Amino acid sequence: MTSYGDDATVREILTGTGDTWAVVGLSTNTARAAYGVARVLQKYGKRIVPVHPKAETVLGEQGYASLAEIPFPVHVVDVFVNSALAGEVADQAVAVGAKAVWFQLGVIDAAAYERTRAAGLSMVMDKCPAIEIPLLA
Repeated sequence: MTSYGDDATVREILTGTGDTWAVVGLSTNTARAAYGVARVLQKYGKRIVPVHPKAETVLGEQGYASLAEIPFPVHVVDVFVNSALAGEVADQAVAVGAKAVWFQLGVIDAAAYERTRAAGLSMVMDKCPAIEIPLLA
């Protein structure tokens, strides 16, 4: 199996890329994985920005309907949408000037990975930052 994001890239995104994370697919549904992961990211000092069509406030942070609507720089775009939609989100992350894209466990789009890397962004795919970040301590 191909690995999309070596340990050095994982570490760099989690520790050196920046602390503002847009979490695409994050809503107020506490049963969803995105909610739990966003909570862990907050615990580790990241500012989470919910991105969801409903633009709900989640975990105390104002939500936005799309990446393009966020009025401040985003460092990392964490993607919790299915693989069929993820490539478009990666392209939007490039367009808004993010520094890195993170596709969650089970979210895989090899072509989007190649496009995103070619655009100069760091990228991890099919991994979970909430699993990886405690391992860095």
